[in-house]
Amino acid sequence: MTIQQLSVFIENKPGRLVETLEALARAEIDLRALSLADTADFGILRLIVDKPSHAQAVLQEEGHLVKNSEVLAVVVGDKPGGLAYAMRILADAGVDVEYTYAFVAHSHDNAFVILRVDNNDAAVETLAKNGISMLGAEEVYGM
Repeated sequence: MTIQQLSVFIENKPGRLVETLEALARAEIDLRALSLADTADFGILRLIVDKPSHAQAVLQEEGHLVKNSEVLAVVVGDKPGGLAYAMRILADAGVDVEYTYAFVAHSHDNAFVILRVDNNDAAVETLAKNGISMLGAEEVYGM
């Protein structure tokens, strides 16, 4: 139950982010979630989009280095401790969370987070066994 995430390497210069986002907009690709981490020379823009294969092609045509990876879209209770509960379950199962970021969806009871873990199969099994839901690709891309 993984979804596709695009990691786009962009120069850390004024206007580069907006140029990347405008290329996606021209291609009618809709963002679902994003995270941007920067260093002195470049940034890593992590994207969840409605059409990942098309987005990857568009960005590569624009000259970007793009990496496609599998991540999890985890549903947690939108209350104090909701995310901590899921993280504790994974930690106790020995699953390493490499990074996480939130994304917005229309819900009052739940929050949604993207997780990059070292073992997707173990994470999916452990979370499901403990009653934590995940969203599939169709659900995320169709939001």
